[in-house]
Amino acid sequence: MSEKKLVLLHSNDMHGHFVPEIIDDQMTGGLPVLAGYLKKTRKKEKNVIYAIAGDMFRGSIIDSEYLGLSTIDLVNLLDPDVAALGNHEVDYGVAHLLFLEKCARFPLINANLFVTLNNARLFQPYVNVEVGGMRVMFIGILTEEVLSMTKNEKVIGSFIDIEEAAKEVGVICDNYRTTSTDMTVLLTHVGIEEDRKLAELLKPEYGVDIIIGAHTHTFMDQPEYVNGIPIVQAGWANLGLGRFDISYDDEAHRITDLQWKYIPIRKGLARPDPVMKDLLNRYKNETDNKYKRIVTRFARKLTHPSRIQETEMGNLYADILQVDSSFDIMLFGSGSIRKTEMGPIVEYQDMLENTPYDDALWMVKVTGKQFRQIVRHLFRDEAWLGHTEFYQFSKGVRLLYRKSMHELLECRYQGREIEDDQELLIALQNYHYQSFTEFLGVDIEEVKKNMKPRIVATTVNNIIEEYLSVNQGLDAHVEGRIEILE
Repeated sequence: MSEKKLVLLHSNDMHGHFVPEIIDDQMTGGLPVLAGYLKKTRKKEKNVIYAIAGDMFRGSIIDSEYLGLSTIDLVNLLDPDVAALGNHEVDYGVAHLLFLEKCARFPLINANLFVTLNNARLFQPYVNVEVGGMRVMFIGILTEEVLSMTKNEKVIGSFIDIEEAAKEVGVICDNYRTTSTDMTVLLTHVGIEEDRKLAELLKPEYGVDIIIGAHTHTFMDQPEYVNGIPIVQAGWANLGLGRFDISYDDEAHRITDLQWKYIPIRKGLARPDPVMKDLLNRYKNETDNKYKRIVTRFARKLTHPSRIQETEMGNLYADILQVDSSFDIMLFGSGSIRKTEMGPIVEYQDMLENTPYDDALWMVKVTGKQFRQIVRHLFRDEAWLGHTEFYQFSKGVRLLYRKSMHELLECRYQGREIEDDQELLIALQNYHYQSFTEFLGVDIEEVKKNMKPRIVATTVNNIIEEYLSVNQGLDAHVEGRIEILE
């Protein structure tokens, strides 16, 4: 037997979290230590591959100030062998993404984003990485959420379900996987639940050996095997990375041993890379000079621990946007809040990083019956897995739901049960309005019959900044606006 060793390292969902932060009294995350660990591992081990499973962009001032160009610059120093597209890679527009691809010194792959006019792929669907006499094929698969970000890009499309994605993996493997391919790895950005479905659909003949996932920010202690294929994710925000140690039989053309572990990025893991530290500090100093000013002081630190529950920050932001408005209820996307905690001192940078998706605010009119339908849709079984859009509701709303019976026990506004023929004005951000039917489960064309939707604010963050700066000492609590039984 001719045995070879391979170390396969991977990250996902960086979201611009490049600067180390203190978590539980310990310095955690950050690109300098990650770069140092990569450098140390490449020096110690003979055969090393480093892959990124998407969503490098969005979540920090350093990223958004330079529209992702700073991110590409920093990630270039990490020298990944391959990176797959995530849904947030298209946040700055597809045309800009194609520009950023030219700036990347590493291949960006995606198999199922294409031009609708002629079905031409926008990106290379796969790449072969050769190391130590081994050839590893990586294929990039993107979440269907990219459709929500490209609704105005009429010539751009994507396969919309996991079945089609599985077929596309088969097409690529049938056409490009050869006898010289030693391993096949999927870099997916579809979420852990969809990864499970994808693994089930993959035929053994495709030869997929590993699925490295992303999108749901899942922390794992060990791989999850589905259809014999190990599925892994490495959390998010550069808090850690995943590591495979693989033994490969070159004569039998098969993996003989595979070990995986999650490695937290903490002080002491490796010596911080000085070149990365210097480049990061240059970007940080620029953004600090522009954005490091105090906007407000909360009464205490406010939290947003989960996107599938009512939270303190969720209530605060929903209320801020609803107060003195022309609508009754604000539905603020839980995923629009990016920090798990903030305050008591809130700097301008904190504010922008917490709500980086600054867009317009739409108002629509729904009937009580439609509102109940929306709530039931939001509380469907998928929601509790964290794979669907979830919302924070402004003051006056009371929702009581029993999961086991799929029963909406209470649906109240201002203390009174909402009647079917009642009319309510609700507001939501542009991103959610553009995907109204998909995200809220009610046909937007039916809603338009109640009233022509209209934009009531051109920017969410201007409203938030003004309210925070004028109202010092703000506090918010979980009040039972959303209560889920069982």
